[in-house]
Amino acid sequence: MAQQYYAHPRNAFWKIMRDIYGIDGDYAERCSGLVDAGIALWDVLQASVRPGSLDANINLDTAVPNDLGRFFRAHGSLEAIVFNGKKAESLFRRLDLREQVRALRVKPLPSTSPAYAALPYESKLGLWRAALPPV
Repeated sequence: MAQQYYAHPRNAFWKIMRDIYGIDGDYAERCSGLVDAGIALWDVLQASVRPGSLDANINLDTAVPNDLGRFFRAHGSLEAIVFNGKKAESLFRRLDLREQVRALRVKPLPSTSPAYAALPYESKLGLWRAALPPV
């Protein structure tokens, strides 16, 4: 297991970050590039049981949310939350985490997963570019 965000080679997340911000390199360099661009990357869930790699397989009875309130208090300059796909947004809403981050804009974005092939890459890129802070 890679223990990296978006490690699947066909996941478009890092390609989108490269196309918007010029972020490239090994994993540590890409993560550093996100910080330089003013982007925090964090999961809605701290832990869960998920057979396989599809978010649709998350066992909700085992879902433990991250303490987003603590995260946002520690990073007070953040202005918005964007979700990589509908499952992250639905978990956020289902676990009733909105109160923890009420002052922030919340924006769902299309999943960068290769499992979500209904939207072409260029369309995904355009939606992500419009939602993220400008270069």
